[in-house]
Amino acid sequence: MEKPNQKFSVKKRAKSFSHALNGLKILFSEEHNSRIHLVISLFVIVAAYYFDVSALEWVALILCIGFVFVLEIINSAIENLSDYVQPEKHEAIKKTKDLAAAAVLVGSIVSAIVGLLIFLPKAISVMTWLQFQ
Repeated sequence: MEKPNQKFSVKKRAKSFSHALNGLKILFSEEHNSRIHLVISLFVIVAAYYFDVSALEWVALILCIGFVFVLEIINSAIENLSDYVQPEKHEAIKKTKDLAAAAVLVGSIVSAIVGLLIFLPKAISVMTWLQFQ
């Protein structure tokens, strides 16, 4: 179904932004894993500041944080829609939800590897420096 050619409306854009903010509110109030991701993200940001990471490392960390949150949002949307469409247990719905959850898992693992590649050498360097003081 095509939308008729509509003029730009600040009011409609503001309403759209409001819906997106409501989505974030729902994410953090209803999805436990999102709160875990938030705590880990804050820890990563503090560690990045402490270790004085480079601009490129900041970019990688922020992209990874965003990547995991986007996957969590999509996973939550798929789960909510699946539960609405098929409230009873159904193998196809289970498969869909498992695949969406796997996407979050893979994104989290990739992000953790990026974090290790950035922070592990810095942590080892600090520990070595402390050992010889």
